[in-house]
Amino acid sequence: MELEVVFLTFILVLSIFLGFELISKVPATLHTPLMSGANAISGITLAGAFLSAGAAHAVGGEMATYLGTAAVAFATINVVGGYLVTDRMLAMFKSKSEGKK
Repeated sequence: MELEVVFLTFILVLSIFLGFELISKVPATLHTPLMSGANAISGITLAGAFLSAGAAHAVGGEMATYLGTAAVAFATINVVGGYLVTDRMLAMFKSKSEGKK
């Protein structure tokens, strides 16, 4: 059990370091497409949250339903917020004449 916690902590720290290194190397012109890709991944997380919320009958516990419902709520907030931010970022690149159509 202790070895599993140490291993999972190592994976978490490694993924944080790798994510920071990758994101810091991305040029500013690619941040909007990168954010759109991250939003697509969050959509997949939302699908997994739906599966978790509905798996309580197979697993046999109310706690799984509660945690799955919380996961659906948080994943939905993440997806909607991400798309709103992406839309706002893309609006910054439009010329003023395009918005007056």
